Amino acid sequence: MRAFLITISFLALLVACEKANIVESYVAEFNAYDDEIYVQEYDNSEAAQFLLNNIPIFECPDKELEKTYYFRWWTYRKHILSTPEGFVITEFLPDVPWAGKYNVINCPGMHQFREGRWLKNPNYLLDYAEYWCREKTFARKYSFPIAYSFWEFYKVHPDTVFIEKSYAALKEIYARWEESHWDEKAGLFWQKDGYDGMEVSISGALSKDATGYRATINSYMYADALALAEMAKLLDMQSDVEYYSAKAEQLKNAVNEKLWDESARFYKVIPRHGDMQFSPARELHGYVPWMFGIPGTDRSDVWKQLDDTLGFKAPYGPTTAERRAEGFRVNYTGHDCQWNGPSWPFATAQTLTALARTLHENGENENLSKELYWETLETYSNSHRRVTENGDKICWIDENLDPFTGKWLARHMLMEKGNVYNERGKDYNHSTFCDLIISGLVGIQPQANGDVVIEPLIPEGQWEWFALFRVPCGGRLLSIVYDKTGKHYDCRPGLNVYVDRTCVFHSETYDVRVVL
Repeated sequence: MRAFLITISFLALLVACEKANIVESYVAEFNAYDDEIYVQEYDNSEAAQFLLNNIPIFECPDKELEKTYYFRWWTYRKHILSTPEGFVITEFLPDVPWAGKYNVINCPGMHQFREGRWLKNPNYLLDYAEYWCREKTFARKYSFPIAYSFWEFYKVHPDTVFIEKSYAALKEIYARWEESHWDEKAGLFWQKDGYDGMEVSISGALSKDATGYRATINSYMYADALALAEMAKLLDMQSDVEYYSAKAEQLKNAVNEKLWDESARFYKVIPRHGDMQFSPARELHGYVPWMFGIPGTDRSDVWKQLDDTLGFKAPYGPTTAERRAEGFRVNYTGHDCQWNGPSWPFATAQTLTALARTLHENGENENLSKELYWETLETYSNSHRRVTENGDKICWIDENLDPFTGKWLARHMLMEKGNVYNERGKDYNHSTFCDLIISGLVGIQPQANGDVVIEPLIPEGQWEWFALFRVPCGGRLLSIVYDKTGKHYDCRPGLNVYVDRTCVFHSETYDVRVVL
């Protein structure tokens, strides 16, 4: 932490407290058009107080982006479920037959931990982590980098006892994945596209059972191995540190050497049971290795595809397959969950997380810019809408959407089929958004050693003011306040970083990298 302290009025934070009406006004709007078909721990009447007690307060000039931020916390709150065994986090609000105990599914677990780690109260996710340590078999129904997810949560809410209690179960889960999905001959993990949460994919259609050597599962297992090595280091288990570090290195090399299609300049799927030839199509999940820092710096040209209308760029979010691909489709018939073209918040969130990490670690270049992150995030935010039968435009999150019209596809198709699950996908909890604001746009990145790096990704000159208040991090509350003139918040002009009630850093610009 910077050794000096800057004497500055704490009025900015007092103003933030007075801005409780921001939360209350948004919640009132969301509640007004919500049918509230399903109620779990906190109903709509309790939503405002829950958010005020738990979430970082965000304010910016872009009111649509700001609205989406609060909307996503409002929906996350709906998925907190109290059970006889503690809190869990659900994916769907109605019960679905492919879920496990308490209607819980492991497929969105990474997103749920990454988003929920920013809640002030850690008990929701501590309980949820214990659930997965008990349900070790079901933790492997779908791909789920569980050790990585726990470790990212630990960085925000450090608790050695939590790691000690979880470690044995996490090791067992990793070992069971090796037993069931490791192909020694190929030197890679395999997975079925549907059990990656990505059914009806172009690459999946190339294998008789839709299985393949995918960058997703192999990147997740790399991230888990690395997280287990970090946990072992914390627990002073040196032999485990070496064991899992070696596995991580092996997987990193395998992803980079075997799943990189040099001719296409992209990570691709190799269909299983074939001749180890790449799928012809680039698919959006090829960005997943960047979530975990696997690629080198010489592959940044992949990001051109995110800004190319023949690649993944579309008005309502990135497509899940490149638009130039022969198998690209946006179907309104057949399976309601298709990954051959429609835009999925799940995949968009992964891509933006990958992009943010790459910018934070490698900086900008001719293929990679803060503007690309900004524009993709804006598109993603604006896709969180639905026009009702009455013509009202309301906030909405669901499963997948038409990338050209913004129409929610799965919802439409289920309605056409008689909607066997009443509003199955409404408030769908299988992606992040708030984390993309907190750790990406504002750039708060907690480190394993207790440090916090702050590096905003807002393009220079984009905003004249913004603030993110009360961010829990390592037992402290961080607040980031930028005011170009000092008049909006009545504070010192520029960027002010607070730890609890003390300003510890000041800069005239937000184009900085701060280490606390």
